[in-house]
Amino acid sequence: MAKELSYVCTECAALFSKWMGQCSECGAWNSIEKQAAVFQKQKFSSFALAGAENEVQSINDITCETHDRIKTPLTELDRVLGGGIVPGSVILVGGNPGIGKSTLLLQVLSSLDHERALYVTGEESLQQVALRAERLGYKNSTLRVIASNNLEEILANAMRERPNIMVIDSIQTLSSEKTPSAAGSVSQVRECASQITQFAKQTNTTVFVVGHVTKDGAIAGPRVLEHVVDTVLYFEGDEGGRYRVLRAVKNRFGAVNELGVFAMQDTGLKGVKNPSAIFLSQRSEHTPGSVITVTCEATRPLLLEVQSLVDDNPTGHARRVTLGIEQNRLTMLLAILHRHAGIAIYDKDVFVNIVGGVSLKETGADLAVLLAAYSSFRDEALDRDLITFGEVGLTGEIRPVFNGISRLKEAKEHGFKKAIIPSANKPKEKIPGLEILTVDKLREAIETV
Repeated sequence: MAKELSYVCTECAALFSKWMGQCSECGAWNSIEKQAAVFQKQKFSSFALAGAENEVQSINDITCETHDRIKTPLTELDRVLGGGIVPGSVILVGGNPGIGKSTLLLQVLSSLDHERALYVTGEESLQQVALRAERLGYKNSTLRVIASNNLEEILANAMRERPNIMVIDSIQTLSSEKTPSAAGSVSQVRECASQITQFAKQTNTTVFVVGHVTKDGAIAGPRVLEHVVDTVLYFEGDEGGRYRVLRAVKNRFGAVNELGVFAMQDTGLKGVKNPSAIFLSQRSEHTPGSVITVTCEATRPLLLEVQSLVDDNPTGHARRVTLGIEQNRLTMLLAILHRHAGIAIYDKDVFVNIVGGVSLKETGADLAVLLAAYSSFRDEALDRDLITFGEVGLTGEIRPVFNGISRLKEAKEHGFKKAIIPSANKPKEKIPGLEILTVDKLREAIETV
């Protein structure tokens, strides 16, 4: 083996032969550092001579084993995980500081008295963990805890304890003796994630791993961290607000983009059974710039309020500010509004907010965003009993969205009486008490309201 010096990006783990100021893979600045890399050249013939322990099999000859999921007292967490905790799975939980990651996991482990649980903390002392457990009402729990930053010490204690569920808070604080670098570096996070996953699969232990996030909201460290785990969960919402949203962005055992809504209380996080009613509870009576849309994240339809404010800009540099949707998508939608509906607001400031701190990942709220902006621009409130959804194309057409029937039934259950939807989403049978208006073009939707 020949040892050479190479350069690696601390954000995406891309390798380079020389130092550069900006990573050409992820675009991060000042993220390339020098590290020792070991390269080994091996001829193809040596692979042919080596004996293979595993043999190629037919997929029809493989027997599939089903595992009973572990149910938790938090039904919203079970929903996001796909029905409960799968034994032997590795679950990565990320979110902003103070959002409630440690509280949620400590709450889950303390409540599972019939399971052997181990809580590993690398950021707090044992006294701090005990105080949080006492505040949550789990002082008499059978939970076992350890404070350590050494991965080999943690795994050795886990082999002695033999827990069914283990929490590591957090992976950026761990360091392995096999890698001579600081904790939180790319090589350390990669090595620790690999050993933790190997331990979980060999011992059939479920491992929750807490991950720090960057200023952009992504989990810090190399992308291999998200690839090696089975499930990736993100906490969303305002740290100072009451409600939190837990979203699954990767799940090998369930649906992706499934949402779980929690309310932060003095005794911890509590699941919200009817989040649509919560998000609509503070809605004003008659306000321009407010439109209700029905989004569908995985299997759950959710009613959300889209608010928009269109204001004059005396400086000549119009601003586009968004909370809950992408800013570039708002710019594109406003261009469509000008081109295909003849409404020009390019010289005005436009602010869009999704009430409740929810981030919309789908395009079904396009029509609601434009109608909210139009309502604020005209200073005329829309019908309070109106809901709308639909994707808006560059040619001004209103494109259909999936699960249209489920969205309409959710709106009907919450008392809405009128819906503006794409023509392709028109149900075959009428929904009693709900007037459905179908549109094909953006101009038709503007004329309808």
